[in-house]
Amino acid sequence: MQSANETYLGLDLSTQKLKAVLLNANLENVAHAEVKFDSDLPEFRTTGGVNVGTAKNEFYVQPVMWIKALDMVLDRIVVQGADLSTVVALSGSAQQHGSLYWSRSGLDTLRHLDADKFLHTQLDDSAFTVHRTPIWMDGTTGRQCEEMEAAVGGRERMVEITGSRCYERFTGPQIRRIFQQRPDCYRNTERISLVSSFLASVFLGEVAPIDCSDGSGMNLLDVRTRDWSDECLAACAPDLRAKLGAPVPAATVIGPIGSFFVQRYNFNTGCRVVAFTGDNLSALAGMNVGKDWLALSLGTSDTVMMRLNAPSNLQEGHVLVHPTDDGFMGLLCFRNGSLVRDIFKRAEANDNWENFSELLDSTPRGNFGNLALHFLSKEILPPVKGSLRWNKNSSLASVELAKGVLKYSSPQSEIRALVEGQMLTRKTYATEMGFSFGESTKILATGGASANRSILQVVSDVFNAPVYTQKTTEAALVGAAYRAKYVLSVARSREAPCGDGKGAVSAPGPYYDFIAGLLPHSVTRVCDPSKDSEQIYGAMEERYRAMVSFMMEQQD
Repeated sequence: MQSANETYLGLDLSTQKLKAVLLNANLENVAHAEVKFDSDLPEFRTTGGVNVGTAKNEFYVQPVMWIKALDMVLDRIVVQGADLSTVVALSGSAQQHGSLYWSRSGLDTLRHLDADKFLHTQLDDSAFTVHRTPIWMDGTTGRQCEEMEAAVGGRERMVEITGSRCYERFTGPQIRRIFQQRPDCYRNTERISLVSSFLASVFLGEVAPIDCSDGSGMNLLDVRTRDWSDECLAACAPDLRAKLGAPVPAATVIGPIGSFFVQRYNFNTGCRVVAFTGDNLSALAGMNVGKDWLALSLGTSDTVMMRLNAPSNLQEGHVLVHPTDDGFMGLLCFRNGSLVRDIFKRAEANDNWENFSELLDSTPRGNFGNLALHFLSKEILPPVKGSLRWNKNSSLASVELAKGVLKYSSPQSEIRALVEGQMLTRKTYATEMGFSFGESTKILATGGASANRSILQVVSDVFNAPVYTQKTTEAALVGAAYRAKYVLSVARSREAPCGDGKGAVSAPGPYYDFIAGLLPHSVTRVCDPSKDSEQIYGAMEERYRAMVSFMMEQQD
């Protein structure tokens, strides 16, 4: 049974730091601590949390740095007043696409940790066969990607099985590269972990299983069966199924906390470890995005996250196994986000966001037929680079008309054409991925530009849906603690089934409803679409597609 002083620990191992948060039974923050790799662990000589390798596009981390950071973050959260004996469940989030390679002696050490010593003095370099762990920024596996796609029958087949084409930073190609270039290291590797399951392993005192959600970002997991794909394993490296272990759903209690943490940090022996997952997935859990919600992160690049009922075969998107229900998570990334908005703010609005907003607000929806696409660095979707400005006379009727105009006559038109073009891009590809827009659609806006109400109004109008914002800035971190609470509640209801007996626990229902019930005021409705939005932007979608087709032709 739940008691009032129970707490839930969430961790997030991101690129630049390791954070921990302790939440109470009402999901209120009790304590928070973090360790910044560059400044708190200078001996590892990271910049932005990573080390630069000698090869082009090579980026890595020494795993011992993350272990030392765990020693430090737990000490710090205790200093902040956290009573870790009250923690009944913990879970974590970690940067996706990193991989760790356990040695036999490392696994032996992991199972016999000495509470009188720091973790990092025990799990040292000897615990791993590869001391430079490739992380998500690493781009050295182009050849391996080509080989894996060819081995399964081509790129479309890879997308069909795993939800994504082969990406250089994904774990499958990284494992293949280590197998090819360092066969002794690969042969001596007993188990392979993702960053998330590695962190869970330390708490467990045993190799933790990879969860299906983070595992679906590896080019190795069949997103439909939620098990490793034999085709992809064979295309990657030998004996891989044994090294990876069986994957589990993200909503799994993977075991009790290891005795090291009970003895050293006073955790309760009954504290449960819930499967850790990747940061994008954990952020979705932290934002608590329901089935009709679309999350739009307006950052350096813009990211769209959504729930899907079925995988899509969009070659430049990602389909992952959903972290909190039995569906799928769609993820789309657009490179030309805030950086481009910032360039236009400097050029057209005196480098002032208030001016930018005023100019945006002073132009009517639809912008008199002016629509612009600005892909200043090569975009992912659509895969083009360059700028194209159309006015009301532009069309595909002739090459001259399709070339559009060099510049608009006013800064107002420039800024609205940019923002409307960006949001039409986001909506078009979300639709292609399989998200169905309708009367119940809601948009959750996050990231830096979500503070700009004028931009959000354009989002609301283009998507023809109300826009909400959220106070939490650390969605991946709190998502880990939310999942810990929910999965424990489900486990307890199964252990003490409903009935007339004392101590019966009712099943908590779906994750979204459970968290929304505890956090009724977590989102704020900030914008509603204008009445004529569908009429205006429905027609503009056709023009948008025509512009993209012209840009693609020009690049062929």
